[in-house]
Amino acid sequence: MNTSVEKPHDQTPAKPAEPGRNAMWVREELVQLLSLSATLAGLCITGVTLIQTTSKASMAQTVADDVLASSSLLFLLTTYIIFFALRTRKPKLAERLERVADGLFLVALTGMVLCGFIMVYAIW
Repeated sequence: MNTSVEKPHDQTPAKPAEPGRNAMWVREELVQLLSLSATLAGLCITGVTLIQTTSKASMAQTVADDVLASSSLLFLLTTYIIFFALRTRKPKLAERLERVADGLFLVALTGMVLCGFIMVYAIW
C-alpha cells in the first residue's frame, strides 16, 4: 500500500505586467483614483465658492481659496493623466504616467488638508 500523498500540480499564474503587480489590479486602482480625483476637484471648487460667499475677504481666506483652487487644478490634471495612462498601449509610458498621477494626487490632497487647517484655525 502506498501511503505517500500526491502533491497537486504546480499551477503558477501568468506573469503580471510588472514584477509583483497584477495588470488588472493596477487598472482597477487607476479607475478608482480617476473617480476620486475628479470628485475631489469638484469638492475643492465647492470649497472655494463657500469661502467666497460666507464672509468678508481676509488674508486667511485668500490663502485658503488659493490653496483650494490650486488643489482643484492638480486634481483635474491628475484626472487627465490617469485617463491617458488607461488609454495608452505602451506599458512603460503607462507606468510613468501612473507614478506622476500618484505624486500629483498626494500633493493636491496635502494642499486640501492644509486648507482645512487654515479654515479651522484662521477663518472660523
